[in-house]
Amino acid sequence: MGRQIDEMTTADYDDVTELWRNTEGVGLDADTDTREGIAAYLARNPALSYVARCDGRVVGAVLCGHDGRRGYLHHLAVTLTARHEGIGRALVAACLAKLGQVGIRKCSIFLFSDNEAG
Repeated sequence: MGRQIDEMTTADYDDVTELWRNTEGVGLDADTDTREGIAAYLARNPALSYVARCDGRVVGAVLCGHDGRRGYLHHLAVTLTARHEGIGRALVAACLAKLGQVGIRKCSIFLFSDNEAG
């Protein structure tokens, strides 16, 4: 299976939000997770968010940004069929590496308290 990790762009919005909507433990906000909201987030945090693809199909995604001091990971998700293949780990590693390149040494991830898989 051909797997690749790419920087997320606004062109990924439909596939990524479909993944997020279909992943337990991920909650989308009707006001901020709009196409415009995600585009603004990506513009404020260029080249920090990632999409995982297997054979061209989106199987994972994560939003990553920072406030100048600490990094933040939002909406980390991997499809059920692609779990336990290291995709989530690869997405997090890509984010942490890029955050390090811009001088961010601390990072937090947001999880719902009842998200046992997360």
